[in-house]
Amino acid sequence: MNKNQVTTEDHHFPWEHPRFRSWIAVGRACQLMQQTLTRRLVHLEIKPPHLDILINLYRFDGISQQELARKLLVGRSNMSMLLPQLERRGLIERRGDAKDKRVLRLSLTAAGRALTEEAMEIQTALIESSHAGSPIEDCMKVAESMERIISTLLKEDSELPDRES
Repeated sequence: MNKNQVTTEDHHFPWEHPRFRSWIAVGRACQLMQQTLTRRLVHLEIKPPHLDILINLYRFDGISQQELARKLLVGRSNMSMLLPQLERRGLIERRGDAKDKRVLRLSLTAAGRALTEEAMEIQTALIESSHAGSPIEDCMKVAESMERIISTLLKEDSELPDRES
């Protein structure tokens, strides 16, 4: 075992584990960012999960519901609750795929595009203000570390039996 490897036998409680502090800090930062973003988006009458959908549709016009759920790491049931809310507000539209009628493609409406642009400005300003004291190099190191964790968790999760049918 190399010096960077730590086993659970080395530490009886989770908070004794050297990586626990990192885990807690990431979780708390994420939670606080979500809470702050929620407050800043309230006047647009959307929440961060809605914004995640809108930004993905802004970037990937015509994406299928299934592809969107996979990108956002959410289940179909979650998606089926959020999409109708956005559709009723006239922010998105769903239409059948030309080649496969079982597939629904998602797009922003003009109103959805305008609202998404306004919300992205709010989100970007929050990211800039919260990271202002961090050099870009540090931000990139954190991103790389989080991407490794995401990759590891996705790999481990893919090896588990599918729970949602």
